[in-house]
Amino acid sequence: MSAHDRAVATILAQLSLTADCAFLGVGLVYVAFRSIRKFLLTSSAIHKIRQLPYSQISDLRSLCSDDKFSVNYSQNSENHSNSKDGGNIVIVRGIVEAQSAVKGQWTNLRGYANDVIVSRESGEKGVVLEQTQTYIYNERSGILGWNSDLRILLPRSWKEEGSSSIRMVPFVLVESGKISDYVHVNMEGSRHPLPLITVYRHVHPINAFPSTLLQALFGHKYPVGLLDEEKILPLGKDVTVVGTCSFRDGIPEIKSCKDLPYFLSEMTKDQMISDLCFKTKVLMWSGFVFGSLGICVLAYSVARNWMKWKAWRQQREVRQQHNDIEVSSPVAVAEEESADVPDGELCVICLTRRRHSAFIPCGHLVCCQRCALSVEREVSPKCPVCRQSIQSSVRIYDS
Repeated sequence: MSAHDRAVATILAQLSLTADCAFLGVGLVYVAFRSIRKFLLTSSAIHKIRQLPYSQISDLRSLCSDDKFSVNYSQNSENHSNSKDGGNIVIVRGIVEAQSAVKGQWTNLRGYANDVIVSRESGEKGVVLEQTQTYIYNERSGILGWNSDLRILLPRSWKEEGSSSIRMVPFVLVESGKISDYVHVNMEGSRHPLPLITVYRHVHPINAFPSTLLQALFGHKYPVGLLDEEKILPLGKDVTVVGTCSFRDGIPEIKSCKDLPYFLSEMTKDQMISDLCFKTKVLMWSGFVFGSLGICVLAYSVARNWMKWKAWRQQREVRQQHNDIEVSSPVAVAEEESADVPDGELCVICLTRRRHSAFIPCGHLVCCQRCALSVEREVSPKCPVCRQSIQSSVRIYDS
């Protein structure tokens, strides 16, 4: 974990513990909400995939001419057979081939002259090529033992941790042994993972620079290697495609569906359903656990803040009562100050007013009401005579 990531994690931890973990409870409830939402979406995807029969690529072409395609799926007149993107959801399995391999001439939708991509390193042919370069960092505590706040001030080399690029050309899926039957795969707007295979993987060492010694000395991470990878979707790979099928110029075309978690996959229909069922169980239990923890944390936070508010309110009422007592009898205080008070009845603190308040629990009647209140407000109130800790005072009235 980098210094920046640790600083962000520290800030988030401090923020989550504020307000008696109220932010932590809200975060847990939000995670539970996201898990439940994904659970519902995944359950809906399972229901849709289960209702889809395996279709042959040759059936898609033959059903196009006499409009039997929609009639075939109208027997199950449910919303799961229709897609928001237009067309009907189908699931077919075929072999990846280039456009030049199919029989007949048809319009190149992308306009590429060369419809095959060749890997630069391995020489394998495919229709999708993903190249990634990732820097491998080494981070130590450093000889000087600087903390992350100081190390983050040092300049960084290779601010970008890597780069990635992907190239693809139009391709089709054909049936095994029937290259004349094909369906075009439209990758536009698809963000689904692709069943790519790694054809090249190599770590290149990076030569040390003068700044590398300083970075290692102060514990700042520095690159030690460059991981170069190439992944490709090769020709002849057997894949399953799940998406919406439509026809363009008499040619069947399949496009990704946003409602489904798969588009191109190595898994069969049964494997997809099994994988989604496992995900639903994980999402269901994670939503239940995080939701329960979030509710408990929020209940604890509410109870703690309620008790604090009640204690603050009681203290405020007590202070208000003391202030009311002080300002309620200014005339009586003035009369006490103006009247002649014997020396034995004078307050031992101010020596101007009559003794009227007795301390609890010692019971000494040695202070006037105003001085008794000032003694109570001290950090550790004690009786001025016996030095015993006092809890409160009570006014004594002469009969």
